[in-house]
Amino acid sequence: MVEVNGKRIEVSLPANLGGNSSTATAGAAPKRKSHAAASSGKSGKTVVADMQSSVVKIAVAEGDVVEVGQTIIVLEAMKMEQPIKAHKAGTIANIKTEVGATVPAGTVLMDIED
Repeated sequence: MVEVNGKRIEVSLPANLGGNSSTATAGAAPKRKSHAAASSGKSGKTVVADMQSSVVKIAVAEGDVVEVGQTIIVLEAMKMEQPIKAHKAGTIANIKTEVGATVPAGTVLMDIED
């Protein structure tokens, strides 16, 4: 029985959602992707936008040498800034965007070459 806005409503649940742990059969929870892999937006030598966003800042120039974890570009989506960090050490090449540009998800932003 549940009460909503002063009105009582009878609710029934499927048998497999019962609270008795001896009869409930729960499957294993799905595994989450690692935070770094899920949000990095980078693979191999390319750095891509993981969601539609605006380019707020490009913190490097072509030819700059970067270290792992160094901020290379800052994107903004839904009024939140997302700093993108270098996923590997190397030299910045082929910057394909500019500050103020709106980029769709999957857009290649730049490369990090060995």
